[in-house]
Amino acid sequence: MTGTAPQDRLHDTVLLDVDGTLVDSTYHHAIAWHRAFRSYGIELPMWRVHRAIGMGGDRLVGTLGGDAVEDRLGDQLRQAWQCEYDQLRDEVEPLPGAYDLVRLLKDRGFLVALGSSGKPDHTAQAVELVGVRRLVDAVTTSEDAQTSKPAPDILQVALDRAGGTSAIVIGDSTYDVTSAARMGAPCVAIRTGGFGVDELERTGAVLVTDGLRDLCDADWEALARATPPEHARTEPPPP
Repeated sequence: MTGTAPQDRLHDTVLLDVDGTLVDSTYHHAIAWHRAFRSYGIELPMWRVHRAIGMGGDRLVGTLGGDAVEDRLGDQLRQAWQCEYDQLRDEVEPLPGAYDLVRLLKDRGFLVALGSSGKPDHTAQAVELVGVRRLVDAVTTSEDAQTSKPAPDILQVALDRAGGTSAIVIGDSTYDVTSAARMGAPCVAIRTGGFGVDELERTGAVLVTDGLRDLCDADWEALARATPPEHARTEPPPP
């Protein structure tokens, strides 16, 4: 049974990122993108590829390879990435505490939605792995917005579909922090995407923890009244 929400909350909804936040897939995506670029003769250090995980594929190719690569090979690289990731996706597992946190948020009276910009089949697999299909109020995928993170579009769609008015965002990258701030939402960041505490805090995260289990003990009533710092709207530096 869903709990009753206190009346003094500023935010009635919690939006969770999926890849790297609910499921441990960040490094699988990095490997898949690295292999995709290499298959077209584009050599990039793995650390740069990893640092771009969290933005959508519509932006990642140009960010890492430059506009000329995007114009010439963008669609082919995205297709190659999907093929490479599909070979790794059975290795992806839920992150510890994923189901428990979603259950807790529902019990505390929040609407809960998944603001994913992943491919529909990837997102569907992640939702099934975590076992929260019947708990969440909405799920988005890459098909639900034309512009991906750090633009706020996909998060706004998730909020609207959940029937909420204002949200807290949980994510694992600086791109999540920025996209949240651009829709007026504070972002709670977890380190499972491989970003450091200092950079997540500098970007504007209102709370940084090691993982989802830590958030089960967070002060959610205080977070439900938090606001993002103004500087969090600024585009994160490119990898």
